[in-house]
Amino acid sequence: MEQKKFEAMLVLIVPKVIGLIVENQEMDEVAASKKFYESRVYSLLEEEDTKLWHLSPLTLFNMYDEEVKTGNITFPEG
Repeated sequence: MEQKKFEAMLVLIVPKVIGLIVENQEMDEVAASKKFYESRVYSLLEEEDTKLWHLSPLTLFNMYDEEVKTGNITFPEG
């Protein structure tokens, strides 16, 4: 994928994941953003070749939530 298109995908996906963190983990948007940007899930999402960008915001949130709760990440089959 072209770099600009990839970056555009992140701009669309990341705010939705952060919104789900705000809704489900009782924190404000600033705190949720900081936690997500520091996560391993976000780090992997930034790498185009991981193909995580094609997952839904809900799936990415669930991966993030698992990382926070257990320290592990389960990748969906595909």
